[in-house]
Amino acid sequence: MICADDCSYINTQTLKLQESPEDVPTGEIPRHVSLLAENYLVGQVKPGTRVTIIGVHATFSPKYASALEQNLRSVNDIGVRVPYLRVFGIQQDSEANDILLGKLTPNDEEKILQLVSNTSNMYELISRSMAPAIMGHDDIKKAITCCLFGGCSKVLADGIRLRGDINILLIGDPSVAKSQFLKFAAQVAPISVYTSGKGSSAAGLTAAVIRDASTGDFHLEGGALVLADRGVVCIDEFDKMREQDRVAIHEAMEQQTISIAKAGITTILNSRTSVIAAANPTFGRYDDMKSATDNIDFQATILSRFDLIFIVRDLQDTTKDQALAEHIINVHRRTDTSIQMYENVLDTDTIRKLIAYARQKNPRLSPNAAKLLRSQYVAFRQDLLLRKKELQRTQQKKTNDNAQIIPITVRQLEAIIRISESLARIELSDEVTEAHVNEALRLFRASTIQAASSSYGNLLGLANNPEFDNTVKRCQDYILKKIPFASSVPTQQLIRNLISNGYDENAAKIAIDKLVHSENLVYESQRKNIRRIDVPTR
Repeated sequence: MICADDCSYINTQTLKLQESPEDVPTGEIPRHVSLLAENYLVGQVKPGTRVTIIGVHATFSPKYASALEQNLRSVNDIGVRVPYLRVFGIQQDSEANDILLGKLTPNDEEKILQLVSNTSNMYELISRSMAPAIMGHDDIKKAITCCLFGGCSKVLADGIRLRGDINILLIGDPSVAKSQFLKFAAQVAPISVYTSGKGSSAAGLTAAVIRDASTGDFHLEGGALVLADRGVVCIDEFDKMREQDRVAIHEAMEQQTISIAKAGITTILNSRTSVIAAANPTFGRYDDMKSATDNIDFQATILSRFDLIFIVRDLQDTTKDQALAEHIINVHRRTDTSIQMYENVLDTDTIRKLIAYARQKNPRLSPNAAKLLRSQYVAFRQDLLLRKKELQRTQQKKTNDNAQIIPITVRQLEAIIRISESLARIELSDEVTEAHVNEALRLFRASTIQAASSSYGNLLGLANNPEFDNTVKRCQDYILKKIPFASSVPTQQLIRNLISNGYDENAAKIAIDKLVHSENLVYESQRKNIRRIDVPTR
């Protein structure tokens, strides 16, 4: 008989140790084992923390079981024991790249320093090594390079933390290698989690409160953003997520924390991770005659959290199509699939070691670089204000219907700073120079600024204009009537013919582009001729 008043009690905590996501083979479920922590080891770790455990393997006989388990048990099950680890020591990995830094030998560090010193342009070499099997998209490869190296996180005197991780959004037509970029980034990053938007929920991305079937207690299980702390989360089909699930990651993308207040559990988890997301436009393919607001079905609150936003187009160009077809055929014909078949590229293992070594650097802005950033940010804001006024003047109405869906705010200024710091890290530099800022500004212009005013009709102030839309439709009907089936005409001659019949030049060009996108027409001889490719219906 146990006398409770005369017993001594100690604190205990039950934990579950799960296999790292990057070590789990494709198609398998992560393995896990139960842990028992006692005394001062209780409350030392939070869900999602990467740890090294020292303990003794032991077994116990479960005294509690659910009703289903009790019905399935037989008399012979009395000898069944459940394995667990009795914890004697917990070592936390404060940095994600500590896993790699612990494996870096002095010889590896010497090779890294020698590679950087002997390479004239380390930035170009690493970006060229990003998904070398994918042809083109140089700016996207450079953006992913900056994302993997990351900027410098800062903690201010008042305790406010500024994130250093870079978030990237790829929006584009189908079959432009968006998913392949995400797969490669997840493969190269020291710590990464790859997920699909359609199969992900808010709890799966942040954290879930699970009730133990045996004891009835509640416990937390970290989601993708928690498990990838200090790493990269790749979310494919981002547009297929439900709106309420997408809102759940707002805090994780900016404050890099996840606040939980469920079932009596109130805590804050770390999610210091970069997010690389891929999505399709609202209409499946990007429509030039629609505004950015119509093409991009995301709220400004989520878009402002992405540092770089790329709109990837699948435009028909005979010369580029031939080069792309030849490249893909050569990839399929090669029997050697190793990285050595590509010239002047680095293997993924070397890139991982470079990332782990470079993240030790904490470069800071030089005075000249800070001055350049300040002037360019003001110029960006003024340019968008003038563009908006011109758009309103052209449409002769003072509404905000066509306001930029991608805003330029202080977050974008911080994004340019983070990109500049990542460029300095790539070169193992302790100072961010004007050259780094200029390249960051170029990437920002090629991505976010271009995405903010990407549609041709929106640039001309003609998007969402019913009168202009009718003119384009009449141009399309006129072109289909004048060009016989399977015949071609010179492009400039067709445009002059449309202008001579009273059609606007801009409407004529957009009508031709829309017919090319709908596969009624096709460009030939480097867009010098246009041929009608459809056949009459019977």
